[in-house]
Amino acid sequence: MKEKGKVVKKVLWLVFVIAVIVAIIVVYNKYNYNDFVKNVAQIGKTEFTRDAQVKYSDMDSYKVENQEYHDAMFSETVSVLPNMPYKVTCMVKTQDVENRDNTTGGAHISISGTTERSVAITGTKDWQELTLYFNSKNRTEVTVGFRLGGYNEETKGIAWFSDMKMELGVANQDNNWKMACFVFPSIDVDVEIKGKQEHVKLEMTQKDISDVRTNLQRFQNSIATLSKNKMTVDYDIYTITEPIKTLSYDEENGYYVSANDVYEYINSYVEEKQYDHIYIALRMADKQKGNNILVNDWIGLGGMDYWGIGFSNIRMPDDENNYAYQYHYLINTFPEEVFIHEFLHTLERNSKEYGYEVPALHDYNKYGYAEARLEGLKKWYEDYMNCSIKYGEETIGLPSQIFTYKPVQEKNFTHSTKVEAFDEPENIIEVIRSLFGRIVKLFEYVQTIKE
Repeated sequence: MKEKGKVVKKVLWLVFVIAVIVAIIVVYNKYNYNDFVKNVAQIGKTEFTRDAQVKYSDMDSYKVENQEYHDAMFSETVSVLPNMPYKVTCMVKTQDVENRDNTTGGAHISISGTTERSVAITGTKDWQELTLYFNSKNRTEVTVGFRLGGYNEETKGIAWFSDMKMELGVANQDNNWKMACFVFPSIDVDVEIKGKQEHVKLEMTQKDISDVRTNLQRFQNSIATLSKNKMTVDYDIYTITEPIKTLSYDEENGYYVSANDVYEYINSYVEEKQYDHIYIALRMADKQKGNNILVNDWIGLGGMDYWGIGFSNIRMPDDENNYAYQYHYLINTFPEEVFIHEFLHTLERNSKEYGYEVPALHDYNKYGYAEARLEGLKKWYEDYMNCSIKYGEETIGLPSQIFTYKPVQEKNFTHSTKVEAFDEPENIIEVIRSLFGRIVKLFEYVQTIKE
């Protein structure tokens, strides 16, 4: 009888242990956010949970629900090696996701405090993969966010994130840049001008398209010459027959084409060819037809990005008699200048983001340069690219390294290394270790507050 009682006790003890383990796992799965921090712009507008019902794989998903227009995310700070390519991926599912102002927000991956982000998902969509490519630049750590909202943007709805993964790629030191120019012969847009809705429809001429092709060839030659072969360029030209149907707007530049305005037309080309810089060529005014309501004080617009890739607008002259893009030995011997100028804005921006101090591209007067009648700012660009601008006892300009700091692409991850981030515990031992680690961190935090 005593032996039977011992067996019963052992069985009961085993059942108790199993029940405790199951309870730990259930509670852990429900309330564990791994090493993620919950970030919100305002308290009370977002609910964060681990969802055991809606999930992509065995692990519970991370659910972000913005009950009002808001910006919120799960984030984790990760150590990185300086000036190296990284890739972050996850699976995402959305329900009724919409932006306050139909902007670039939505469910996406981002680097907190920057504009670096993946494509954003809106609406109600089933599970799909998101990818963020970025270079660590001069940073030793970054905060990666799985976000519902955006940089200065607000979104409402529900997003589920799962299977987060981060990889370290191999840096490419090649100085040959692969560029694409997408020519849009037509725009057909509804815009607001001084509070009034206007419909604008414009067409490029065959001469416009020919000028773009000619100047890209000249651009290719001039980049090599001006940089003294510190960089070279290959390019492709695409004519997109569908009209641009939306334009972006800001107070400084007026109407322009952003990455979002052309994403659906060009992204398949960009992903396939992995371009390092993108031009969009279009007409936004035609004085001969009395249509110039979109005109602002720019002929080219650079310094933008297409999810990490340099992105520039090239606008056709408002007047067909304008020689801005035409070579003439008495009027203009440097018609490719706009292409060069806008690309240099990308190199200027990249240099600053990598931590280099460089002169502003528009500050040529400050350093004693002026536009020449036939060649424009050609001499300024040459000295700018070769760090040959005299400034007191030193010379300044773009650092030579910047010509090899190209956008991070999928080709950087042919041979990649997994980064130990976002990992979920896979068994009870790892769960207990994780819980113990959190208790230690909480204790350390309390001690810090007391001190």
